[in-house]
Amino acid sequence: MELLNVAILSSKPLFLSMILLFSLLIWLKLAIRKTLNLPPSPPRLPIIGNIHQLGKLPHRSLRDLSRKYGSLLLLQLGYNPTVVVSSADIVREIVKNHDIVFSNRPRTTAVDILFYGCKDMAFAPYSEYWRQVKKISVVELFSHRRVHSFQFVRDEEVELLIKKIRSASLKGQSINLSEMLTSVFSNIVSRCVLSHKSEDEDGCSKFGKLAKRLMILFTSFCIGDMFPYLRWLDVVTGYIPSLKAVNEEFDAFFDQVLQEHRALESDDQVSDRKDFVSIIMQLQKDGMYEKDLTQDNIKAILLDMFVGGTDTSTTTTEWMMAELLKHPNAMKKVQEEVKNVVGNKSKVDMEDISKMEYLKCVIKETLRLHPVAPLLAPRRTSASVKLGDYHIPSDTTVLINAWAIQRDPKWWEKPEEFIPERFENSSIDFKGQDFQLIPFGFGRKGCPGMPFGVASVEYVMANLLYWFDWKLPAGQNANNLDMTELYGLTVNKKIPLHVFPISHTSF
Repeated sequence: MELLNVAILSSKPLFLSMILLFSLLIWLKLAIRKTLNLPPSPPRLPIIGNIHQLGKLPHRSLRDLSRKYGSLLLLQLGYNPTVVVSSADIVREIVKNHDIVFSNRPRTTAVDILFYGCKDMAFAPYSEYWRQVKKISVVELFSHRRVHSFQFVRDEEVELLIKKIRSASLKGQSINLSEMLTSVFSNIVSRCVLSHKSEDEDGCSKFGKLAKRLMILFTSFCIGDMFPYLRWLDVVTGYIPSLKAVNEEFDAFFDQVLQEHRALESDDQVSDRKDFVSIIMQLQKDGMYEKDLTQDNIKAILLDMFVGGTDTSTTTTEWMMAELLKHPNAMKKVQEEVKNVVGNKSKVDMEDISKMEYLKCVIKETLRLHPVAPLLAPRRTSASVKLGDYHIPSDTTVLINAWAIQRDPKWWEKPEEFIPERFENSSIDFKGQDFQLIPFGFGRKGCPGMPFGVASVEYVMANLLYWFDWKLPAGQNANNLDMTELYGLTVNKKIPLHVFPISHTSF
């Protein structure tokens, strides 16, 4: 007992020093915050800060807060200071004056485990490595030439989709269009990336099931991200073990894919129709870039493409069809355009789609009202910066509320209404130069896969409109169609879209 007392007494100076140091750091932090002109903040609760104010649909809750406190506001989400931007003018200022400072991403637990320690492109910190991977994506993977080269995949997968829908139509059956869209876009992306289908004809695939598990975990609440000192709870709850299990399964799957590609290459069986894996491996073999990509780099980049390319296209097309069913005049107008352009041909081709101006307006209006990631991908400041009249500290998480910006009455007449005609004879586009319309982000961290995603959405939608008329099930009509949102990796319809396809053309 005496030895224990001696140990306690001898450790007291160190213990007291730690308490004093910790108290001093807190005091300094509070003192600095008082001297800085930080953005306005709503009242916060102890410990959790403003987490309770996010609600089930954070993009809507944050717009309500911005209307009360301003288009640049500061929240405390657990341990994380978070700035919310809800103004196109502030986005413009970020791009023109501070783009590099705002080009990092928060390093979350899920991102760190699933993406091999942030070795992908979407979440890698702004660096020479990131610039190289971005260049590979823009120049080699998502160029116009490369997107066009994958048209054979879109042709084959959409043809199978149309056959399935036609079979249901002949039987007078309704279809779960949301489910079918998920399947076709998953297969398009996975075939272009890996030469593997996400789902087989019977709807079953180990890869498809694994991808669904990843999507669920990726959007699950992580205690440690909000409260680092409680990170151990994510182990106890099974969240971190689940992430590691999915990562190990994906890792084994990607290793198998890379091994198969290397085997084909060594046997001189490489197809002229190369997938993304083949392209990246060829670039590495040719020494096209200064820094060699490791096996983990390649796997992280491949996972990026799948996660970023599937849900986004599915959600956009689902919302587009729902809006057209709610607005019969727009549906009639876009169908007439598609039929007039395609004529009596047995196949819709990409040259036809380039002439469908109203369809492009419908897509823009859908992306305006329903950006798939309404808060875009979060950013983190790499240095302190002055934005507008306010000071933004380093290591602050930044959320861009694209959903609020794209419904801002300052930029849009009747902003809550679906009016594709607003884009007729308008130069406004979603390529990141018009800051009132930024569904794919902006600046250095804008989405490089946009051309690939848009090409797939255009082609699928043009075919759905060309081959079929569409009717809602009994009891549903344009006025009562449920448009409730469900927040996740993307914001999709809470109620899947069930419709009756009516075939009006035959092969």
